[in-house]
Amino acid sequence: MAVSASSKSSESEPEVRTAAGVLRGGREAGLAVFRGIPFAEPPVGALRFAAPQPVRGWDGVRPALAFGPPPPQAGVLGASQDDAGDDWLTLNVWTPEPDPAAALPVMVWIPGGAYAIGNSSLPEYDAGRLAGSGTVVVTLNYRLGIEGFAQIDGAPANRGLLDQVAALQWVRDNIRVFGGDPDQVTIFGQSAGGGSVAALLAMPRAAGLFRRAVAQSVPGTFFSLELATDIAAAFAAELGVRPTVSGLSAVAPALLPAAGDAIHAKTVQWRERWGQITHRPIPFAPVVDGDVLPTTPWQALADGAARDVALLVGHTRDEHRLFSLIDGVLGQVTHEQTETALHMLAPGPDGARRYREAFPATADEELYELVNADWLFRMPSLHLADAQLAGGGQAHLYELTWPAPGLGGALGACHGLDVPLVFGNLTSGQPAMLIGDPPSPEAEELSARIRTAWTAFAAHGDPGWPPYDTDHRLAQLFDTPSTVTAYPEETSRLLWQDYTFPALPLLAR
Repeated sequence: MAVSASSKSSESEPEVRTAAGVLRGGREAGLAVFRGIPFAEPPVGALRFAAPQPVRGWDGVRPALAFGPPPPQAGVLGASQDDAGDDWLTLNVWTPEPDPAAALPVMVWIPGGAYAIGNSSLPEYDAGRLAGSGTVVVTLNYRLGIEGFAQIDGAPANRGLLDQVAALQWVRDNIRVFGGDPDQVTIFGQSAGGGSVAALLAMPRAAGLFRRAVAQSVPGTFFSLELATDIAAAFAAELGVRPTVSGLSAVAPALLPAAGDAIHAKTVQWRERWGQITHRPIPFAPVVDGDVLPTTPWQALADGAARDVALLVGHTRDEHRLFSLIDGVLGQVTHEQTETALHMLAPGPDGARRYREAFPATADEELYELVNADWLFRMPSLHLADAQLAGGGQAHLYELTWPAPGLGGALGACHGLDVPLVFGNLTSGQPAMLIGDPPSPEAEELSARIRTAWTAFAAHGDPGWPPYDTDHRLAQLFDTPSTVTAYPEETSRLLWQDYTFPALPLLAR
């Protein structure tokens, strides 16, 4: 166990003594910042595709000034893999003061990125403004893509989730010397990070490692073991190897993302076998394997798995608008594309008809966005709140409805808009493009309101509005001005009220 902060912590270069050794960080804007801290051994060589192993200790003082290298992934976020190193399992800490007596609330951020891309070093995840309010903030890396989530024969399932558990165990054992209270840990994440938060709520291995959870835009995609095994076979075939530890270990880590990208690009070939995930290509997701992840988060929470964990969950209003832009269909969705989306994604055998009837005056493009958003993010997030209540727990619900002014205002309250608002990074990182340059006073005020809600929730479980219940269904709508009202997506809620978000099956063998 970690025992003390160094006497040098009050000087310009703060030092702490963790369980593995002494770390030296830096000071930025009145905070002590430690970057690139290993929480597990590099998962390469004999540890490739294995569960994370405890980090070995070191002698002397280890500098903690630079972010660790990103895990292997496609280059869409601009992360170079050249000579980056293999110490992928690292985390970063921002703290007002590394004093063991401070006992500040702790927030642990899990980045998103479709379980395939992501990196805690991205500027949008700089935690200076969050930590500046009196919170210790931790951000982390975990294995992605084939390394982290492919169902490989001979390897534990959900290695990326196991990495997150290892990081939380590190926080439990070490965060006190950084000024954090290990009994006041809140996990938070968006998109695949929100899905990871949902998974951690359902995982026995994660029980007791956090007290509160914030799940932003939770994806409804969790794979059955059979579906995940079939997808892994396609990855391996693309590489000309068997879907085993020995087969995939023969492929250099830097080469695996290309195979994931290749399958992503042609998932429609497997539509009869893989079903819905071929519509919005999703080759990676947590696997309901019966062990690491015994069941889906919705079933687990309804069974009471997280009744002692306070939950804050929500989504943006226009979750799919960004993907329409990325796909090149924004403003030009056809009737045929809408019909395909409705028939593939709407719940129940008559879901397409019910959507048309429920939204009789809605144009095709808006219907296309609605059913995509409802299936992938909006209804999974809402159902997580309902499941938490069913299991005897408490939840707070929100929806971000503020229309982003950036990019000509075309994207509304789109997926990812919450990230710069939560962190307060309105001018740095790719999502800042949504905010507008310069950020308006309204954007600054909204960001401050959201940061206050998140940090208050981390401190005492109350974000500042009433808990969600099935009688009133109150939700915080983040806008300018923000309001508390009945959950506004009632039509969608009724369409999906009987759907259970099961582990997605393999449709044909």
